[in-house]
Amino acid sequence: MVFSLKHYFAALLLTTLLWSLVSCESNFKELQKINLSEFNPSGEADSINVKYTDSGRISAILISSKMLDYSVVDFPFTEFPKGIDVTLFDAKGKQTFVRSNYAISYKSTGIIDLQGKVKITTQDGQVLETEQLYFDQKNEWFYTERRFTFTSPKGSSTGQGIDFSKDFKVINSQKISGEVEANK
Repeated sequence: MVFSLKHYFAALLLTTLLWSLVSCESNFKELQKINLSEFNPSGEADSINVKYTDSGRISAILISSKMLDYSVVDFPFTEFPKGIDVTLFDAKGKQTFVRSNYAISYKSTGIIDLQGKVKITTQDGQVLETEQLYFDQKNEWFYTERRFTFTSPKGSSTGQGIDFSKDFKVINSQKISGEVEANK
């Protein structure tokens, strides 16, 4: 077997090329790690109890066992991964209770997304249950396209899709079935 200078350079070139590929892959993986952005909350709180006031009176109380604040991302939000319990108060002190297994509040839109066994109960016995419900804070309006059950002293109904005012005075529902006593 004759080993020529041509074979030696070919072997050296092949070895150099393989070494370059291996080292480039390593550098590429490092570049991927550098460009991978961390998505971590800027704030975190356990066992919160927040009271919101309006003109000196309490308008809402928010209780949650975990809150994650993402206020420094491009689309800021606050997440409640273990759910919330909220008590809303109207001007006369009448209470409405809101509970869900998960919630996320988007700061720029003012929309709160409630998910997982959402239940709203009013002081006068009205109850709405669904799996997902949105609350528009600016307009004080709830809405969903999901299935729901609504119970009141006048009867109960089920349907898919409902929207209503915070105080339940205006209710619009779609695809509804059930028995409800009409106002006389």
